[in-house]
Amino acid sequence: MSEETKPVDPASLHRRLDELEHAVAQRVEQTCAAFFQTAGRTAGQVRPAWQRRTRGERRWQVAACTAVAIGLQVAVPGRLAVLRPVWILIALQAILLVTLFLANPHRIDRQSRVLRMLGLTLAALISFANAWSVVSLAAGLVRGTEGGNAGPLLVTGGAIWLTNVIVFGLWYWEFDRGGPVARALGTRPYPDFQFVQMASPELAPPDWEPAFADYLYLAFTNAAAFSPTDVMPLSRWAKLAMTVQSVVSIVTVALIVARSVNILR
Repeated sequence: MSEETKPVDPASLHRRLDELEHAVAQRVEQTCAAFFQTAGRTAGQVRPAWQRRTRGERRWQVAACTAVAIGLQVAVPGRLAVLRPVWILIALQAILLVTLFLANPHRIDRQSRVLRMLGLTLAALISFANAWSVVSLAAGLVRGTEGGNAGPLLVTGGAIWLTNVIVFGLWYWEFDRGGPVARALGTRPYPDFQFVQMASPELAPPDWEPAFADYLYLAFTNAAAFSPTDVMPLSRWAKLAMTVQSVVSIVTVALIVARSVNILR
């Protein structure tokens, strides 16, 4: 009997089918393992910058905006200042700013308790001076001793409002996830503010992370809308800080606009 007409052995057929099934299963297992290894490497490559250690942001942005906030205090009348002559507090703030810039002029990625205390002190001085001006202006408007002319009133109110935006941008920048140095080193994983790029990382490049300009935008929109817009506060201190900023902005805008309208009439 030829090989073509030889009957098929069922045991041999089952054995070959088992070998084929085993080979296919092994191949599928190897393919899946390779896929997951590649996916893991890819995920590691596209991990957002705000979740890992980075070089730190540059100093010049925050330094320039802080210098503007210091300069805006010149537009506020001396009678609304916390100290007289006005230049004393302005000079002290300028000295602190220059010290911070000279101590770390490039990227903010070096841990230093002294530099952090100097930065917080500078923000506190600007905040205190601006808060004093807000209270003094509001009291003067209520008593009728301020706001005799619409032009100077609008200039004063605009300077106070803009300083409020910058100084709260500083506070948000200084405390979110422990401050700029802690964010650069990646020591705190939980953010205090949720930016759009955090919720939708596919909309941002892998090297995106919040910088001072983002916190300045947050402060501006909160002061203009009196509420969060596209950046959500997550921690309690962030919610309270945004509440305080909204209150200051409402008082400043409401009193100045109302008084200016009465004068123009």
